[in-house]
Amino acid sequence: MNANLPLPKYHQIYLVLREQLIEGAYRDGLPGDFSLMRQFGVARITVRKALSQLVDEGLIIREPGKGTKTVTPSRSNQSSAKSQVQVKQAKLSGLLENLVSMGLNTQVKVLSVQILNPPEEVCNGLQIASYETAQKAVRVRSTEDGPLSYITTWVPADIAKNFGKSELEKKPILLLLEEAGVNVARAEQAITAKLADSVVAKHLDVQVGSALLGVKRVIYDEHDRPLQWLSGLYRPDRYEYQMQLSRVGSIKAKVWVSKELSARFH
Repeated sequence: MNANLPLPKYHQIYLVLREQLIEGAYRDGLPGDFSLMRQFGVARITVRKALSQLVDEGLIIREPGKGTKTVTPSRSNQSSAKSQVQVKQAKLSGLLENLVSMGLNTQVKVLSVQILNPPEEVCNGLQIASYETAQKAVRVRSTEDGPLSYITTWVPADIAKNFGKSELEKKPILLLLEEAGVNVARAEQAITAKLADSVVAKHLDVQVGSALLGVKRVIYDEHDRPLQWLSGLYRPDRYEYQMQLSRVGSIKAKVWVSKELSARFH
């Protein structure tokens, strides 16, 4: 656990588990108390206090002798649990060019590549049915200073058939998509804060519960078909977005619009 965070350990554990539950993890139930104790390196009373908060929030049910079951929230409850704040979205110019540049100027380690039925969030993003398959790839990007990002991508199986682990280790995925015969046209993305769980913390060389920059991105072709759904976790000490803004409109209705976006990493 991160001793530098101004949060009790049980609350750090609660936040990490809550985030994972909302994103659809642990559908078959949470690990047992002793497993969570080993994962987070804390005492049982700390784990139980974190789980108690999840019970109070209605995300899990604790049954003596039967373990811990997850509760599938409704879509409206999921939106409420994720945030009580309405997030404004903005299109980011220059995004695709920066993504390719990052891919060419960092090293990548492909952790896994699988063909699976995506979870609901990914199906919605890719606009595919739940019975359809997609390629799930998990990668870690690094610079000379160390690990930079933990990236999970999903690509529809009919497109991903043209590349696999060996290709992902050599080229940025946007270039592979172009080589697969599709024209990448635009991307939509949202940026938020995330917490590192035990798996991500290990790969990014940070402590469990550390704050990360979380990115959700969907890339579209020229016909507005989704080509890729991405979830990225970035170390904020090695990665940042820079946006230039300009004032437009009449004197009584001037607004800020994004002019250019650049990504800096080290």
